[in-house]
Amino acid sequence: MTMRAQRVWKVNGAASIGQLQSRLDELNKRLSQLESQHPDSWKIEELKASALGLSREIDDIRCAEATAALSELLRK
Repeated sequence: MTMRAQRVWKVNGAASIGQLQSRLDELNKRLSQLESQHPDSWKIEELKASALGLSREIDDIRCAEATAALSELLRK
């Protein structure tokens, strides 16, 4: 029997989401500035990839929190 690895979040979800969201906001701001000043820059793709990664992390945390909350409700 094989088991899939699952990511486990051991941080305060609300705090880490806030921190990740702040980093994402900063990335998006830099991306917007770069696109307007240097639309052909290779750095744009790098920033987009970083922003997507942060978005996925935020989504993963939110999903993990929702799953935990639902599990708790179903136990009652």
